[in-house]
Amino acid sequence: MNRPVKISVTIITLNEEKKIERCLQAIQGVADEIVVVDSLSTDGTEAICLKYGARFIRNPFPGYVAQKNFAVQQASYDHILGLDADEVISDELRNSILLVKNNWGDCDGYAFNRLNNYCGKWIRHGGWYPDRKIRLWDRTKGNWSGTDPHDHVDISSGRVVRLTGDLLHYAYFTVDEHLIQMHRFGEIAARAKYRKGVKPVFLIHVILNPLFKFVKKYFLQLGFLDGYYGFVFCAAVSSLNFFKYLRLYEYHRRGLPENQSTKPL
Repeated sequence: MNRPVKISVTIITLNEEKKIERCLQAIQGVADEIVVVDSLSTDGTEAICLKYGARFIRNPFPGYVAQKNFAVQQASYDHILGLDADEVISDELRNSILLVKNNWGDCDGYAFNRLNNYCGKWIRHGGWYPDRKIRLWDRTKGNWSGTDPHDHVDISSGRVVRLTGDLLHYAYFTVDEHLIQMHRFGEIAARAKYRKGVKPVFLIHVILNPLFKFVKKYFLQLGFLDGYYGFVFCAAVSSLNFFKYLRLYEYHRRGLPENQSTKPL
């Protein structure tokens, strides 16, 4: 017996006018509702979202996990497709989702591979593919979880089925963009770990961890096969670990500055 469902697509945004239109175009015909929760953008994000019929809600940024769960709570339907503004469903994935939409099946969520585009190159090694994500799920069975800025959908007990087709992630247009985001994410992660009481060991976390991260991604996970940008990506990820744990180490030495204790980046 077929079990058709309606799907709410949820997206959080902050100044995404350069990326979000491609995302919204791809979900036309898939989404029964588009809910965009915006962290007070100052560019043309709202106009683009309204053009595609989205319900646009402004909400001051409380953190990635909290903002995404807030977006899910605003949805009219229980079946959620959670996307980021820089993600696009491929044609093959679109067809897979439409099949599920017409017959949900006996499961609580669906996972699919994410293919990342880095400075115009699709990265297929270095641990960045298949990069499987649960992004289509029944909100009564799971929610967003994780430690900012790293979020994921958690379905603690239930059946998850893999769909064919890739979620295309246009991660960074330029290396400079990645470096800026790396600094931002490193700060957010260090603060989150500090508030949880995580105490780094200098030798292990600040010195050895970034080195092992690079060796793992570039050599063991074959990042070198992606050429120049494969090297840049692997080096940047290991540098992020160095920066994150160095900041965390400094916070334990000096304390978290008062003007940064609650302010989101």
